[in-house]
Amino acid sequence: MSRATVRLRYLARRAAKLRPGNLVEFARQAQKVSKAPLPVLIADMLWCSVRYDMGFRDYAVWDIRLLTAKERKTWMTHPKSFRITRMYNTAEGRAKLEDKRRFAREYADLLGRETIDVRDVDDTTLAGFLTRHPKVLAKPLDGQGGGGITLHENVTDVAAFREEVTAAGQTIIDEFIVQHPEMSALYPDSVNTVRMITFLDQRGPEPGGSVRLLAAVLRIGNGDVIDNFASGGMFTMLDDDGVALYPGVDKRSNVYREHPVTGTPIVGFRVPMYDRVLEITEQLARRTPEAPYVGWDLAITPNGPVVIEGNHNSSVFQPKPSASGVRTGLLPVYQAAVGF
Repeated sequence: MSRATVRLRYLARRAAKLRPGNLVEFARQAQKVSKAPLPVLIADMLWCSVRYDMGFRDYAVWDIRLLTAKERKTWMTHPKSFRITRMYNTAEGRAKLEDKRRFAREYADLLGRETIDVRDVDDTTLAGFLTRHPKVLAKPLDGQGGGGITLHENVTDVAAFREEVTAAGQTIIDEFIVQHPEMSALYPDSVNTVRMITFLDQRGPEPGGSVRLLAAVLRIGNGDVIDNFASGGMFTMLDDDGVALYPGVDKRSNVYREHPVTGTPIVGFRVPMYDRVLEITEQLARRTPEAPYVGWDLAITPNGPVVIEGNHNSSVFQPKPSASGVRTGLLPVYQAAVGF
């Protein structure tokens, strides 16, 4: 599929789903950093949507109103990310990552955690799993973004448990992840993770291609059991050594130098065992040539990193200008790696 075709189809879908309420919501969010009147912001948002291929949330979260035209051109956006996904990630690659049952099988040696599908085991095996792991998470087979996940503790009636999760479509059962004490110090009520966005560049001479790290992100929970951005969590960017560079930012553009619950400073926080995170990330990327563009989610336990999932349609993460002082986006990094 050509780039022009992908873009036209995407724009058509966006136009069909356009809701005035969204425009107003994100324009009001943009007013946190700009005193421009709402109509001016809405007009600018619509202009950027066409001129820079930019989503409304992109405009608000990345403080686009504050930037010059030259700076705006450097911004990676969700529509651009969508096109990379559609152009490079094959149907086979997407299926390999979306199907949690298949993912658990094909990446078993890299996961660092135990997971089963209740359809694949008898009650004796399931009872053994639940005995080894008194706390488990039941997940839907193809859920995304942390949706549809429930926590179960100290299960005694295995048959009833099987019936309950099967009826809910939650056939994937994961051991509950106990995170590293340093990660817990950030926020103990969710598993805080790193999102490592990679592109497997197969153009060069290196056997199997070169793994390009496009962005390294620390995601921190805030008021929910998951750290997902859409669920109220926050994020910040990491440097090459796994150190948080900027304050945390949530989807409503709130900025946090310290976590509002724990008071732990976010700027300067160092992800433990980050060298192992980098090693596992490269292994994951090389094992997935069918989907070169992936956002990998990993948690850090006292025994090392564990892999949660791979996202073939990864969100975009960049420094927020009003929080970081950085006024250029990551589009050049993506262009250099992907070649578009």
